[in-house]
Amino acid sequence: MEKKDFEAICHQKVCSPDHSLSASIIPAASEHIRRHNKVKLPVIWLETSDSGDNNIAFMNTTYPYLHQVFTDMINLLFSNTFMAAQGADALALLFGSAKKYKGSFTLVVEGAIPTQNDGIYNVVARTKKRAITALEAVTTLGGMAEYVVAIGTCASFGGASSAAPNLTGSVGVSKVLNREVINVSGCPVNPDWFVGTLAHLLMYGKPELDSLGRPTLFYGATVHRHCQRRSYFDNKDYAEKLGDIECMFSLGCAGPKTSADCPYRQWTNHVSWPVKVNTPCIGCTNQDFPDGSTPFFVPLPQKDKSTQTGAIADSAAKGDTYEPKKNPV
Repeated sequence: MEKKDFEAICHQKVCSPDHSLSASIIPAASEHIRRHNKVKLPVIWLETSDSGDNNIAFMNTTYPYLHQVFTDMINLLFSNTFMAAQGADALALLFGSAKKYKGSFTLVVEGAIPTQNDGIYNVVARTKKRAITALEAVTTLGGMAEYVVAIGTCASFGGASSAAPNLTGSVGVSKVLNREVINVSGCPVNPDWFVGTLAHLLMYGKPELDSLGRPTLFYGATVHRHCQRRSYFDNKDYAEKLGDIECMFSLGCAGPKTSADCPYRQWTNHVSWPVKVNTPCIGCTNQDFPDGSTPFFVPLPQKDKSTQTGAIADSAAKGDTYEPKKNPV
């Protein structure tokens, strides 16, 4: 499959009644491996400071089933969630795999990285001699990987883990690595965004990224641009309360500044997404989420992070800057 055909599938399949994007990608990836005598994409998946929502969202995909991604497309070398090994055996597998596949594996990080007090607020492993923090593990493995993928908003930008007052000094992966990180943000991530990114890495290398390091295939337009209620917004016809059919900009919808294809890709077999069930978009893919989206039911012009959430004014202390103000809608 040529790259232009792959990109066409990513755009065409978003309105399918199921996760047919992944269904199209898996055979293409398998054929690519066979035709080019390549191996599956080696992946080390490390979970740090997060809620575990991204791997759960990933597991909830109905087609392809989880095992198909693992057996036909990626070689999962290590995962806190998906592996059976524990303790010293798991740790030996982690660093042994990193050494064996140095320069060729993809590091997937799920969760923010605490940096205060040398990162002690998130310990991913313990040896007989010392604790290994997420900060140490990510910086070590990040320097050995061919690609680094931050899955979810916590890993991408700090997310809920870095919300004010951020006592642990949590930040996104790119803040602790002196290298490019591919951010697949979302709280949680849509399975298509993640599977599509991994498939692109396997077959074509790094995808085209936006200014925040996210694949433009999935984050190229705002929620507002393709929202089913856009006509109400254009006519200044706003909802007065939750449950009204009009535009929910008046109720705090963050769609105008949020880049994602949720309106037409939707979730769980193309069943639904927040606006479809009368809930405003809360901007979960944004760099300033959640502080920049709160209070959730206050209109965007009134969302003042520094005065309404008690957030730390210094962006360096928070760990991240705001989403660009000028985002095409």
